Amino acid sequence: MTTFRTLRVVEMLAERPGLQRVGLDDGSRAYALTQLTGAVAVGDEVVVNTTAVDLGLGTGGWHVVHWNLSRRGLHQPGPGHIMKIRYTSLQADTGAAEERLDADESADGVVQLPHLGGVPVLVGSLHSQLGVAAAVAHALRPGLRVVYVMTDGAALPLALSDLVHDLRARGLLHATVTAGHAFGGDFEAVGTASALQVAVQRADADLVVCVMGPGVVGTASALGTTATEVASIATVAMQLGARPVVMVRASGADPRARHRGVSHHTRTALALTPVAVDVVLPTALAAAGPALAPHRVVVTDGPDAAAVLDQQGLRVTTMGRGPHDDPVFFAAAAAATSHAVALIGRTGTVSPE
Repeated sequence: MTTFRTLRVVEMLAERPGLQRVGLDDGSRAYALTQLTGAVAVGDEVVVNTTAVDLGLGTGGWHVVHWNLSRRGLHQPGPGHIMKIRYTSLQADTGAAEERLDADESADGVVQLPHLGGVPVLVGSLHSQLGVAAAVAHALRPGLRVVYVMTDGAALPLALSDLVHDLRARGLLHATVTAGHAFGGDFEAVGTASALQVAVQRADADLVVCVMGPGVVGTASALGTTATEVASIATVAMQLGARPVVMVRASGADPRARHRGVSHHTRTALALTPVAVDVVLPTALAAAGPALAPHRVVVTDGPDAAAVLDQQGLRVTTMGRGPHDDPVFFAAAAAATSHAVALIGRTGTVSPE
C-alpha cells in the first residue's frame, strides 16, 4: 500500500539545511527534504506520502512531501554523476567523494586495498549509539576528530536526524559521510567500504562511528533486520586495516525478551561476522562474554553516560528511553567508546582471524 494526498502548506514549523517541517491544512504535519523536492512555502499545494503514518509506523506522525504542485519545475544541478535513490522518481545526483580519491593502484590482477592505519571504527546498530559515542569520545579526549559514517540501513536523509544536527551544533562531530543510498553528508560515498576510506583519508578521522540513521528495520526473525549490517561493516573495516569495535545493543528495560541483555540483533550480527573483532561489554553485562566467542570480548566501564550527556546539554533516547530509564544501553555504548578512544594512535593493528 502506498498512499498520497494533496494538501496545502499553512504553517512553517521549522527549517534547517536540507529539511523543512510544515503544518498542513488538515491539521497534519509533514517534512520536505529540500535536496530532493526543493523548498516549499506557506500557501503551496503539495502531494504528501501518508503511508507510514497511516500504518502507525515510527515516523513521529510526520507525512513526507513528495512534490510541490505550486512549482512548475525544479532544477538543482548536482556535483558529479553518481545517483542515489537510483531508478526512482526522486533519484538525485549527489556526486561521490570517491571521484576525488586516488586512482586504483591494483596491478597485475592483484587487488591493493587501501590501508586505514588502525583507525578505530565504532560499529553499532542503532542511531542513538552515535550520540553517546560522540559525547563520551569528546569527554575523554576533547577536540577529537569524530567522523560519522551513516549507512542506508534505516533513514536515508541525514537531514532528518535531530541528533546529528545537535551534535554538529555542539562541535562533537568533525564531519559526516553518507554511504550507499543515504545522502546529505559532508561527503557522499557509493558504499560503506569506500565511506570508511573517505572518513579516514579525506575527513581525517581520529575515530569513525559507523551506524545507520534514525530507525532500524526489524521483523522479530533472526535475520530479518538491517542490524545484520554490523557483520559486513566490521569485516570490511578489519580488511581495510582499521580497528573495528562493536558497540552492543543491550537493554534492561525493553519489554521484548529478545532485546534484553545483549540484544539478538547484536548476537546475530556477531555470529555472521567471519573475523574476530573487539566486542566491548560493561561489567553489568560481563556474564554474556563467553557466548560471544570467538570474538575478543573486552569488559570495561566507560564514564557515566548520563553525566556526560547532561554536561553537553544533549538529550539522547533509545526506543523512547533515556539513560536513567535504561542505563545498561548507555553504559554499553560508553564502554565501547572508551575502549576505542584508548586505541587511537596505536600503530599496530589486529590481523583477521
